[in-house]
Amino acid sequence: MADIEIDAIDRRILTILQENGRLSNQEIAERINLSPSPCLRRIRRLEESGVIRGYVALLDPQRLGLDLLAYVNVRLEKRGGGAHRSRSDATHADLFRAAVQTWPEVVACHAMTGDMDYLLRVQVEDMAHFSRFVQDQLLHHPSVIDVKTSFSLEKIKETTALPIL
Repeated sequence: MADIEIDAIDRRILTILQENGRLSNQEIAERINLSPSPCLRRIRRLEESGVIRGYVALLDPQRLGLDLLAYVNVRLEKRGGGAHRSRSDATHADLFRAAVQTWPEVVACHAMTGDMDYLLRVQVEDMAHFSRFVQDQLLHHPSVIDVKTSFSLEKIKETTALPIL
Protein backbone atom coordinates (compact mmCIF):
# COMPACT_ATOMS: atom_id res chain seq x y z
CA MET A 1 0.00 0.00 0.00
CA ALA A 2 1.36 3.38 -0.99
CA ASP A 3 2.09 6.02 1.62
CA ILE A 4 -0.38 8.88 1.70
CA GLU A 5 0.36 12.53 2.15
CA ILE A 6 -0.44 13.65 5.69
CA ASP A 7 -0.64 17.39 6.21
CA ALA A 8 -0.97 19.53 9.34
CA ILE A 9 -4.77 19.21 9.38
CA ASP A 10 -4.55 15.41 9.15
CA ARG A 11 -2.05 15.44 12.02
CA ARG A 12 -4.42 17.51 14.15
CA ILE A 13 -7.26 15.09 13.36
CA LEU A 14 -5.07 12.11 14.32
CA THR A 15 -3.97 13.77 17.56
CA ILE A 16 -7.58 14.52 18.50
CA LEU A 17 -8.73 10.98 17.67
CA GLN A 18 -5.91 9.47 19.74
CA GLU A 19 -7.07 11.54 22.71
CA ASN A 20 -10.75 10.66 22.28
CA GLY A 21 -11.89 8.36 19.49
CA ARG A 22 -15.54 8.78 20.47
CA LEU A 23 -15.80 12.40 19.37
CA SER A 24 -18.32 13.05 16.64
CA ASN A 25 -17.23 14.31 13.25
CA GLN A 26 -18.91 17.62 14.13
CA GLU A 27 -16.82 17.97 17.32
CA ILE A 28 -13.59 17.16 15.50
CA ALA A 29 -14.41 19.60 12.71
CA GLU A 30 -15.06 22.37 15.25
CA ARG A 31 -11.74 21.72 17.00
CA ILE A 32 -9.75 22.01 13.77
CA ASN A 33 -11.81 24.88 12.31
CA LEU A 34 -12.99 22.88 9.31
CA SER A 35 -16.51 22.23 8.11
CA PRO A 36 -17.88 18.72 8.82
CA SER A 37 -17.90 17.42 5.22
CA PRO A 38 -14.18 17.94 4.45
CA CYS A 39 -13.33 16.73 7.94
CA LEU A 40 -15.25 13.49 7.36
CA ARG A 41 -13.58 13.05 3.95
CA ARG A 42 -10.18 13.37 5.59
CA ILE A 43 -11.05 10.87 8.34
CA ARG A 44 -12.38 8.36 5.79
CA ARG A 45 -9.22 8.77 3.68
CA LEU A 46 -7.09 8.09 6.78
CA GLU A 47 -9.20 5.01 7.56
CA GLU A 48 -9.19 3.67 3.99
CA SER A 49 -5.42 4.12 3.69
CA GLY A 50 -4.86 2.17 6.91
CA VAL A 51 -3.37 5.08 8.87
CA ILE A 52 -6.36 4.68 11.20
CA ARG A 53 -6.56 0.91 11.77
CA GLY A 54 -9.64 0.90 13.98
CA TYR A 55 -11.33 2.20 17.09
CA VAL A 56 -11.26 0.47 20.47
CA ALA A 57 -12.18 0.91 24.12
CA LEU A 58 -9.11 0.96 26.37
CA LEU A 59 -9.74 -1.11 29.48
CA ASP A 60 -8.16 -0.78 32.92
CA PRO A 61 -6.53 -4.15 33.74
CA GLN A 62 -6.65 -3.58 37.52
CA ARG A 63 -10.40 -2.88 37.45
CA LEU A 64 -10.78 -6.24 35.70
CA GLY A 65 -8.68 -8.05 38.31
CA LEU A 66 -5.63 -8.37 36.04
CA ASP A 67 -3.13 -6.96 38.54
CA LEU A 68 0.10 -8.61 37.39
CA LEU A 69 2.02 -7.46 34.29
CA ALA A 70 4.99 -9.52 33.16
CA TYR A 71 7.44 -9.15 30.31
CA VAL A 72 8.64 -12.55 29.20
CA ASN A 73 11.66 -13.16 26.97
CA VAL A 74 11.34 -16.44 25.05
CA ARG A 75 14.00 -18.36 23.19
CA LEU A 76 13.01 -21.09 20.73
CA GLU A 77 14.77 -24.26 19.74
CA LYS A 78 16.94 -23.92 16.66
CA ARG A 79 18.21 -26.75 14.52
CA GLY A 80 21.09 -26.23 12.18
CA GLY A 81 23.24 -23.16 12.19
CA GLY A 82 24.90 -20.55 10.12
CA ALA A 83 23.27 -17.79 8.18
CA HIS A 84 20.72 -20.04 6.45
CA ARG A 85 17.53 -20.93 8.28
CA SER A 86 16.48 -24.52 7.94
CA ARG A 87 12.92 -25.65 7.37
CA SER A 88 12.70 -26.81 11.01
CA ASP A 89 13.61 -23.30 12.26
CA ALA A 90 10.72 -21.81 10.34
CA THR A 91 8.45 -24.55 11.64
CA HIS A 92 9.39 -23.81 15.28
CA ALA A 93 8.73 -20.11 14.80
CA ASP A 94 5.47 -20.75 12.93
CA LEU A 95 4.22 -23.14 15.62
CA PHE A 96 5.09 -20.69 18.37
CA ARG A 97 3.51 -17.72 16.57
CA ALA A 98 0.31 -19.73 16.05
CA ALA A 99 0.24 -20.76 19.72
CA VAL A 100 0.70 -17.18 20.93
CA GLN A 101 -2.46 -16.19 19.03
CA THR A 102 -4.47 -18.62 21.21
CA TRP A 103 -3.13 -17.46 24.60
CA PRO A 104 -5.38 -14.66 25.93
CA GLU A 105 -2.85 -13.78 28.65
CA VAL A 106 -0.43 -12.59 25.95
CA VAL A 107 -1.52 -9.07 25.05
CA ALA A 108 1.53 -8.33 22.87
CA CYS A 109 4.24 -10.39 21.20
CA HIS A 110 7.27 -9.05 19.35
CA ALA A 111 10.03 -10.84 17.45
CA MET A 112 13.30 -9.49 18.85
CA THR A 113 16.96 -9.12 18.05
CA GLY A 114 19.55 -10.31 20.53
CA ASP A 115 19.75 -13.43 22.68
CA MET A 116 16.00 -14.05 22.90
CA ASP A 117 13.61 -14.59 20.00
CA TYR A 118 10.37 -13.08 21.33
CA LEU A 119 9.21 -10.62 23.96
CA LEU A 120 5.74 -11.25 25.37
CA ARG A 121 3.68 -8.81 27.40
CA VAL A 122 1.56 -10.94 29.67
CA GLN A 123 -1.33 -9.59 31.77
CA VAL A 124 -2.73 -11.94 34.44
CA GLU A 125 -4.62 -11.89 37.72
CA ASP A 126 -1.79 -12.83 40.08
CA MET A 127 1.34 -14.94 40.50
CA ALA A 128 -0.69 -18.17 40.64
CA HIS A 129 -2.30 -17.31 37.29
CA PHE A 130 1.11 -16.46 35.83
CA SER A 131 2.57 -19.73 37.11
CA ARG A 132 -0.26 -21.72 35.50
CA PHE A 133 0.25 -19.87 32.21
CA VAL A 134 4.00 -20.51 32.19
CA GLN A 135 3.76 -24.17 33.24
CA ASP A 136 0.70 -25.18 31.21
CA GLN A 137 1.16 -23.09 28.09
CA LEU A 138 4.55 -21.50 27.60
CA LEU A 139 6.94 -24.16 28.88
CA HIS A 140 4.65 -26.88 27.59
CA HIS A 141 5.16 -25.63 24.03
CA PRO A 142 7.66 -27.94 22.28
CA SER A 143 9.64 -25.12 20.62
CA VAL A 144 10.35 -23.12 23.80
CA ILE A 145 13.76 -23.80 25.35
CA ASP A 146 14.32 -20.76 27.58
CA VAL A 147 12.14 -18.20 29.34
CA LYS A 148 13.21 -15.15 31.35
CA THR A 149 10.62 -12.99 33.11
CA SER A 150 10.55 -9.47 34.53
CA PHE A 151 7.56 -8.18 36.49
CA SER A 152 6.30 -4.62 36.36
CA LEU A 153 6.52 -2.97 39.79
CA GLU A 154 5.00 0.38 38.85
CA LYS A 155 3.55 1.97 35.73
CA ILE A 156 5.41 5.21 35.03
CA LYS A 157 4.03 5.89 31.55
CA GLU A 158 1.73 4.00 29.26
CA THR A 159 0.05 5.36 26.19
CA THR A 160 -1.43 4.09 22.99
CA ALA A 161 -0.90 7.47 21.31
CA LEU A 162 1.79 7.67 18.67
CA PRO A 163 3.89 10.83 18.36
CA ILE A 164 2.30 12.75 15.50
CA LEU A 165 5.12 14.96 14.24
